[in-house]
Parts: sequence; C-alpha cells; structure tokens
Amino acid sequence: MPDPRAAHAVQLEAEDDVAGFRRAARRLVAQRVPPDQVSWFVSSAAESDLFGAVAGGDEALADDAPALMLPGFFAAECQHAALHADPARFGLLYRLAWRLLHEPGLRHDPLDADRIAIAQMARAVRRDMHKMTAFVRFRPLSAPTDDGWGVTHVAWFEPLHHTVRATAPFFVRRFAQMPWAILTPERSARWDGHRLAFGPGARREDAPGADAGEQLWLTYYENIFNPARLKLKMMQKEMPRHYWKNLPEAVLIQPLTAASAARSGQMVAQGGTEPARRRPAASIALRLDAPQWSSTADAVPATLAALHAATERCRACPIGQHATQAVPGVGPEGAQCMVVGEQPGDQEDLRGQPFVGPAGQLLNRAMAQLGWPRESVYLTNAVKHFKFEPRGKRRIHKTPAQQEAMACAHWLEGEIALVRPKALVALGATAARALLGRPVAVTAERGQWLMRPDGLPVLVTLHPAALLRMPQQQFDAAFGDWLADLGLAAAAQLAEAR
Repeated sequence: MPDPRAAHAVQLEAEDDVAGFRRAARRLVAQRVPPDQVSWFVSSAAESDLFGAVAGGDEALADDAPALMLPGFFAAECQHAALHADPARFGLLYRLAWRLLHEPGLRHDPLDADRIAIAQMARAVRRDMHKMTAFVRFRPLSAPTDDGWGVTHVAWFEPLHHTVRATAPFFVRRFAQMPWAILTPERSARWDGHRLAFGPGARREDAPGADAGEQLWLTYYENIFNPARLKLKMMQKEMPRHYWKNLPEAVLIQPLTAASAARSGQMVAQGGTEPARRRPAASIALRLDAPQWSSTADAVPATLAALHAATERCRACPIGQHATQAVPGVGPEGAQCMVVGEQPGDQEDLRGQPFVGPAGQLLNRAMAQLGWPRESVYLTNAVKHFKFEPRGKRRIHKTPAQQEAMACAHWLEGEIALVRPKALVALGATAARALLGRPVAVTAERGQWLMRPDGLPVLVTLHPAALLRMPQQQFDAAFGDWLADLGLAAAAQLAEAR
C-alpha cells in the first residue's frame, strides 16, 4: 500500500516490473522529486488470466523523460536488485540513483551503505537464479495439454525472489524442443517451442506427481552417493534446505548421510578391487627383476608375449608416460606378410589392439575386397604408444617425432625377428622410414617393392588415415589406387600359400 505521508505514490504493475521502475525513476528525477517524497508499491491487479499477457513491463507506454546519466555498475545491479523480495528495494534503488546524480563522489565510494545494500540484494538474486537453473525438476505429463500449448513437462519451483521472468530464457535455450511449464507461487511460465508467456502463480497441486522415471533417478542417485566424500556443510551451502522440498532426491539425503559413517567403514574393510588390466604407473622405473632387452640379437625375448610385456614397460620416450597402454602387434607367428602402420589411435589405445578404429575398419574393407584374410597377416605399428594432444574431452592424434620412432625401432625389429615374415607392407611415411632406415617419399615410391638391408622386401603405400582425410570427391579414386597397391602384397602372400 502507498505511504499516505508521501507526496508521490508510484504503482508498479508487478513485483518484477523493472522497466516500469526505470520509467518512473526517470520521470521523478526530471520532476526533481526527492526520494523521501516517493512511495513505491505493486498493483494487486497484476494477476490476470492464466498465461495471459501481463500488464506493464515493456508493453506500457514510455514517457518522454530523459535518460539518467548513471554509472555502469548501477544499471547492472539495478537489473537484479529490483527482483529482490524486500518490499523496500524500489525505494532504496531510487534513493541510490538520486544520490548518484547529486553526490558525484558517491561513484567512487564502494563502502557506502546504500551501495552495499543494493550489491547484496543483486548478489542474492543472482544466486537464486542460479539455484533455479540447477534445481528445477520437470515431470512428464501422461498426455500433452489440449489448451493450445501442448505442454508435455511441468515443474514446480519456489524461488526466494521474483526471478521467474529473468530465468525463464535459460530454460528456453536449454529445452528448446520440449514444450514445458514452470509453476511457482507468484508467477508461472510456459514455452510451446515457439513462444514464451507468463501468467499468475499456481499451487503445488497443479504440478504432476512422481512417475516411474523419477524412481529410476532415485535409484541412480542412491548408487552414486559416495559416503567417503560427504561434506555436509558444503552440501547444504550449495543446496540450501529451502530447495529440498522440491527435489525428488532430497528424501534420500537424510538416510544416506546418517549411514555414511557405517558405509565408509565397510568400503575400507572391503579393500580395493583389482582391475582387469592394470596400467603401469608412468612415474615408476622398470622393475629391477624384469627381463631387460636391447636391440642386440642375442637379447631378443623367446616369445612374442615376452616381447609385448617388455614393450608395456618401455619409457624410452615421453609417449609411454601418457598413453593408456602399449599396443603390441597381433597375428600368427610365421605370417607370410607383416603390415606396419604408424602408431595406435585413440580406439587402439583404449582397447590395446592395433587397427580397430576408423583406419582399421577401412583396412578391413580393403582386405575383404582383395580376399585377403586379416587373420593370416601380422598387424603392428612402428610406434607402440598413442601420441596425442588433449583438446577438450577429445584426444587428437599427433605424428610421432623421428626420435620417438627411433626409440621404438627395436620393438618393431624384435617382432620381425620373431614373426619371420616373407614380406613387409609399410602404411605411411613413419612406417616406411622405420622399416627401410631412410626417409621415404610415399607418393613417389608407393606401389613398389623396395629391399631392406636384411633382404626382406617392403611395399610402401598410403596409411588408411590419409584416405579418410581426403575430400569425398577424391576418395573413390584414391581408394582404388590404394587397393591396387595392397593387391600386390595380397597376391604375393596368396601365391606363397599355394
């Protein structure tokens, strides 16, 4: 209600009528009305038909009062502080605006009581908006509403301040394709996929109850709750009790926290679980009792399994410190042909097997078209660990440096010595250099049988990853040429087998 002692009573059309407050403030300043002669109140007629147009706001006619020359911090703080639940907020905002215009030194006094009060209000409103984005829980309707909006999901929320209009655009962006409604005691919002509208408040009973999907969420929440990491005071700070009554998982907080000490004790008593495959720590040196191996012939391990175990422990270059695991070759000992790539990719690094990612799938396709059984070939890489560059959540392939390939050369030579292939296929420049001991221009020397110093023939061709990077219009011709290169090795192996 307006103050009868005030000379000017300003009626705003809603609790969140920030635009109306600004227009009124400009008009009052232009009329030289001091703050102590103004009474601010909100019209009770702001309630209208459910989700109809709300009076006031941007639709109201603006007067021709000039804009106020206020510092930038006031505009930002006013936008949020005007949404605070304190009934005296509009009077405080107008008083601060008046003082900023008439007391120039106030702009440089952040410790002024009015400025501190407005900043605290704005901070509380921003926090309430953040909590709304975090704690709104939509529940599906059994069928879309038939009122022209087609709402499929409804949420009930109780904000501490008048933040529904300010926060609703977040949900428009977040759930753009889902028709939804958010009901609160003061104001409600609806979105049909094309338009956003606001209406008066609702009751909790207007929102749908729990469904089977919510029970699934509670089961998931209960199972991911880690009692060893529980910090009750921090949890209550980030999830204040005021919001608990609207969170489905809140019913589990009390029993889970009460049993946390006992569950933590049980977890300690059980001990750690043993992973199916333990990754060697990159910071630990090779075990002193593990068999060591150099590139000398008399030190070659007797089996591929022993060679692969030694490869797993290798830290001769930095790549092994960051990869998930070493990726050894696969295939039969005594294979007629050994196909050598550059290095493992992301999928190979995770699975511990060569040529299982996109490049490996393209190689499978080529071998199938040639009638060349993959299981008859020994597949490996010149470098045994995955070199990558983190980019967000992805690991982007990086070409190994020459020193890194040289550090891995003895592992490749060990595989050749144990498998004893009759021919080698080099996929890409890194593999070709590792096998031939010299730089190789792949485009100039591809499709040719080249000879190693030990007499083994080497066929050089493109790596399948190079084809995957080509434009689509060039791929078919390039794949045909690559197939012709591989066909030379396939024909030689099939002829040898006969």
